[in-house]
Amino acid sequence: MIIRVDTLQHPGIEVFASLTEAQLRMRLNPAEAVFIAESPKVINTALDAGLQPVSLLCEERHITGDAAGIIDRCPDIPVYTGRRGILSALTGYTLTRGVLCAMKRPAERPLEDVLDGAKRVAVIDGVVDTTNIGAIFRSAAALGIDAVLLSRTSCDPLNRRAVRVSMGSVFLVPWAWLDGGYDNLRRLGFKTVAMALRNDSVSIDDETLCNEQKLAIVLGTEGDGLADNAIKDADYVARIPMSHGVDSLNVAAASAIAFWQLRNRR
Repeated sequence: MIIRVDTLQHPGIEVFASLTEAQLRMRLNPAEAVFIAESPKVINTALDAGLQPVSLLCEERHITGDAAGIIDRCPDIPVYTGRRGILSALTGYTLTRGVLCAMKRPAERPLEDVLDGAKRVAVIDGVVDTTNIGAIFRSAAALGIDAVLLSRTSCDPLNRRAVRVSMGSVFLVPWAWLDGGYDNLRRLGFKTVAMALRNDSVSIDDETLCNEQKLAIVLGTEGDGLADNAIKDADYVARIPMSHGVDSLNVAAASAIAFWQLRNRR
């Protein structure tokens, strides 16, 4: 159903305009929680992964253009449309490829479910930048990581920008929130390696690390890195050797190197 929007107060468009990320998550009523997927490629990836669309917002020219295939796939949802100026005023930014989709937020998955059969896992501890989260997920999907776990202090992977930067990879790699530290990982047979620049750390190409059957790669915050207690609790501490006096890499860049070097080679 095509619905033309000519006012910023049009009913039904608040998910695209006035609601904050926290409100979209609806923590007090998870059954009504939604997230926003942006651009046809990302939306189609989410649909392929079985996620349920709620409504679509697109520029008028995309109804028979970039959004046409999505509209055909989702014939029963409202499609809000209007001039580019109206939509930009609604969302506060120019739409990427002119299409947004509100989708039902999936239920949180149990740790055991997400880690079933996994050999290589990324653990994101306290990373709050949406771009970094999206980039880490994209590298995880491309470089053989079986699952991603996040501390509750990390950015939500279904944040709009994180989803877009990941190019939909957040829908391809199973993920869950990690509660209770590393004990649950050890219970499921994982060794943990903290990525940190320490005097007692081993090089990331250490054969012992590469030969571990089940390994969780722990990545820390953008500014301070991993907390001392997180490093102390890990089974290994590893570093990426640096040159030219550079002390560290951005966490997203470091994750890609770690995922490739420590991939499951069996």
